[in-house]
Amino acid sequence: MTSGTLVMLHGMTGTTEKMQPLAKRLAPHGWNVLCPQAEIEHPTRGGFAWWLRAEDPTLPLDSESQIQVEESMQRVIEEIPDGPVIIGGFSQGGAIASALLETDLQERIVGLVLIGTKTVRSDSLIESLPFLKPRDVVWMHGLRDHLVPLEVGIEHAEIFESAGWPVTRLEHEKGHMVNLNQIDQMKNSIQRMADSV
Repeated sequence: MTSGTLVMLHGMTGTTEKMQPLAKRLAPHGWNVLCPQAEIEHPTRGGFAWWLRAEDPTLPLDSESQIQVEESMQRVIEEIPDGPVIIGGFSQGGAIASALLETDLQERIVGLVLIGTKTVRSDSLIESLPFLKPRDVVWMHGLRDHLVPLEVGIEHAEIFESAGWPVTRLEHEKGHMVNLNQIDQMKNSIQRMADSV
C-alpha cells in the first residue's frame, strides 16, 4: 500500500496547531499529515490568513488579494514532500487547496477535501479541470454558514461535477464549521482516495 501526505490548510485566523487535530483524525492509514501555516497575520483577530479579503466573501478578490493567493500557493507547494498528496482545508484553506490544481502539484494530488469553502479563481479552475484526470472530492458545507453562504459553496462543488469529477457532498444544518457528526463519512471518503493510489 502506497503512503502519502494528507495536507490540510487552516482557515482565516487559523494556525497549524488548530488544524492538526482534525487532520490527524482524517488521515488515511499510514499517511503523514502536514498542516502548513499561512504567513499573513490577521490585523484584528489574531491567527493567520492565506489572503486578506474584503468583508463580503461573495465578491471576487481584488488584485492585491490575488497576489497573496499566488504567494500562499507557492509557499504551500514548497512545504509538501514528494509522493501522493490528498489536499484540502477549511474555508480559505480549502480555496487554496482547489486552486493548487492549477499548478504542477496537480500531478500528485489524488483527492480534495473542501470544508466550508469556495473557489477563489473560478474561471481558471473551470478552464483547467477538463484537461485533468478526475479525482475524488469530498465537500462539506453548512446550511447556516454566514461567512461562506451555502450557494457559494455549491457553486464550487458544481465546478467539479460539471467537469465529471466525483463529489461526495456532506451538507449539514450548522454554520461555518466542521460537522463532527459527519467525520466518519469524510474519513471514509479520504481513505478511499488513499486506497486508489
